[in-house]
Amino acid sequence: MKIPIKNEIRKPSKTLAGVTPIAVMVEPKKCSHGTCIYCPSLDVPQSYTPKSPPVLRAIRLKYDPYKQVESRLKAFKLMNHPTDKIELIVMGGTFLEYPIEYQYNFIKRCYDALNYFDSENKINDYKNKSLDVIKKDLERAKKINENSKHRCVALCIETRPDRCSEDEIKRMLEFGCTRVELGVQCLDDKIYKKINRGHKVKDVIEATKRLKNFGFKIGYHMMPGLPYSNLKKDFEMFKELFRNENFKPDQLKIYPCQVIEGAALKKLFEAGKYKPYSKEEIEKLLIKIMKIIPNYCRIMRIMREIPPEYLVAGTTRIDLRKDIDKKLKMEKTKNKIKEIRFREIGFALRDMKKGENIDKKLRLKITKYKASGGDEYFLEFVNKQNVLFGLCRLRIFKNRKSKQAFIRELHVYGKSLPIKSYRYEEEDEKIFSVQHRGLGKKLIKKAEEICEKNKIKKLRIISGVGVREYYKKLGYKLDKKNIYMEKNLDIHKKY
Repeated sequence: MKIPIKNEIRKPSKTLAGVTPIAVMVEPKKCSHGTCIYCPSLDVPQSYTPKSPPVLRAIRLKYDPYKQVESRLKAFKLMNHPTDKIELIVMGGTFLEYPIEYQYNFIKRCYDALNYFDSENKINDYKNKSLDVIKKDLERAKKINENSKHRCVALCIETRPDRCSEDEIKRMLEFGCTRVELGVQCLDDKIYKKINRGHKVKDVIEATKRLKNFGFKIGYHMMPGLPYSNLKKDFEMFKELFRNENFKPDQLKIYPCQVIEGAALKKLFEAGKYKPYSKEEIEKLLIKIMKIIPNYCRIMRIMREIPPEYLVAGTTRIDLRKDIDKKLKMEKTKNKIKEIRFREIGFALRDMKKGENIDKKLRLKITKYKASGGDEYFLEFVNKQNVLFGLCRLRIFKNRKSKQAFIRELHVYGKSLPIKSYRYEEEDEKIFSVQHRGLGKKLIKKAEEICEKNKIKKLRIISGVGVREYYKKLGYKLDKKNIYMEKNLDIHKKY
């Protein structure tokens, strides 16, 4: 890697959303349901290829989670990115299918790397410990991370819709997980059966509701262009995602189907029974999709990074998102795109032309919608151009006993700043940052007011371990199970 010059930030887009993402890969393990026909099996973590960048790094480090986190921290530090606020992403297979001891120790080792980076390494000896001891070690590591230099402000786990039972969800809560990405791919049971997916649409619906009712933020992985689908059907599928109250994800990763070495789909392709979408077809479809994405959903990523030597058929453009955004920004309808990433202040500043200014006069916009048997309140600070500065997801639903409320996400966008940096105003628009200006506090206060109007006695927040100190300053405390931050509300206020 080329060493940056003084004060240069290499690959600045990586932290423009306000956090520093670190992906950590689990060791190879076959899925218990078998293998989907589009998924390669190449003696590396399921669905990946041996030369994918995160796989190469994981192999070099023998899939040690501590060393993987440590390696990424060093890289970000070298590129002059802040490493105070870390988002951990666990990749490489259905993590919740791995041995229980492996899961707890893997997460614990990630926290250890954040806690002891530049200090000391910890021996990976979970095989000699009981599960109870590993759990205690994890709780200790989480507690240390609350005040660590490198704090885990968000933790994401990828899983399948049929591996999201209440017990598995409670386990993820013990890990400190705040976001779950479900491998949904499509919404068609007939296609699921033909591609050997191993679950049904009802599993997607049930997992989505269960996760939301435990306070998680939810992402779907979607795969247009699967065998037995078509362009029209795929577009209708995306409309159904946001029309049907059973779905309505908070985030999407869109991975158009490709033919990859080591996948059963290669035989169908070679027999002339399957043809992937062309670059032009995918682009047109994605532009149509972007125009119907609601303001509460973020397209996290478009296209997977498949090394060319493993790609048999399908587009090779891994930066297709850049082309699509550019075309949308050239259209007269660009201000009508509601999708979150397209509107984020960090990217707006990056793409700002000479002579342009960002309007800093903000208004609080609230969108209420029904989803998975509850009421979702999407609170966002925007300016007159609809540029997004910060958001809060509040969910209110009724269980058997009473109304419950969770803040499922609080996020202030813009260039990531160190935790202890002071609030400040810059004259230079290009280095203007939105963080540490009190937007999060205002969003929380508004969420509390909504709960009080709904006669809700207690508000819970699913919090990354490294954000607990922030919520404590706002009057929240850790619950008895060491899971949620919570606060008793004054429901007798008059509005």
